[in-house]
Amino acid sequence: MKVLRIIIFLVTVTCIACCAKDPPSFDETRWREAVENQNVEKLYAPHFAGGKYFNPWMPEERRTFLQLLRWKFSRKQCYTDQEENYKPRIIPRLRERIDALPVEKDFIAWIGHGTFLMRFGGEYWLTDPIFSDRALLPKRVTPPALTADELRTLTESVNVIISHNHYDHLDADSIRSLPGKSRLFVPRGLKQFVSSLHNGVITELDWWENIDLSGDTRLVCLPAQHWSRRIGQPLNSTLWASFILITPDISVYYGADSGYFVGYREIGRRFPGITYALLPVTAYHPRWFMHYAHIDTAEAIDAFRELGAEYFIPTQWGAFRLGDNPPGYPALDLKRAMREQNADSSRFIIMEPGQLVQR
Repeated sequence: MKVLRIIIFLVTVTCIACCAKDPPSFDETRWREAVENQNVEKLYAPHFAGGKYFNPWMPEERRTFLQLLRWKFSRKQCYTDQEENYKPRIIPRLRERIDALPVEKDFIAWIGHGTFLMRFGGEYWLTDPIFSDRALLPKRVTPPALTADELRTLTESVNVIISHNHYDHLDADSIRSLPGKSRLFVPRGLKQFVSSLHNGVITELDWWENIDLSGDTRLVCLPAQHWSRRIGQPLNSTLWASFILITPDISVYYGADSGYFVGYREIGRRFPGITYALLPVTAYHPRWFMHYAHIDTAEAIDAFRELGAEYFIPTQWGAFRLGDNPPGYPALDLKRAMREQNADSSRFIIMEPGQLVQR
């Protein structure tokens, strides 16, 4: 019986390899219509049942192992040499440049991928820290602009936002390396796991739940259209989220990972005057496989407009190859999309790792 199952599996893989050279077609117009038909009220609906979290405004499109194989065996989109080889430029000595700033100076610094170090009112914030060379399997192609050791010498306390449990957003070694007095904010279901990695104070938040912090600062956990899975954590057994950090002088929306959904419009309505929208441009090729969970650059610009933010900062490009598209490709693609949509380039800040944006 075991031999028969192996034979069936090998035959199936062979058939897919032979038949799936051309990827499935994807209808962008039909997808946009589906997004437009999403019910805003369902952003507030229950989203946990039977031990699993879900997106109530649009059921997750089931992706089977056979679909995964079809992706891997399908003919890939061709990229130019520039698109294939483009990488962000690392701006060196970030630790020294932070030290040179007045202590009262607010800033946002891009460490790489989804990791941003921010300082507002003297408090440090860190998003989805990953300092490691790999995100489980994919190898890093550009180093982080700040190391874990440098962070520990910079501050003994940092507020850490973790958006979900995927390995490029929740890196175990990076969490272990955080300063000892750090405080971590995680979506529902992740507290137990994160507490096994760090002894800091860990706060679990659900969508639309907020927590008041010192200095009239508030952190709000918000919906995202994504999913979760990790070795030892079954599919969708923990929540995924985006966040908005609101201070007396500035507000930052951290979009984490998400497909295009009605939530951007609602978040913009609920939280007017967002200063910076940190939105993902990662792993969106092939579209037929990635569209539900990852926005592409055109959708990211639409999301930025719907949020009503002052500035757009793209995240999660240039460090790992997680989809078909090369790591640096999204930055070039975003510039093309900006031209096509006649976007105001002064409101787009395409950062380099190690770059400081000051307020």
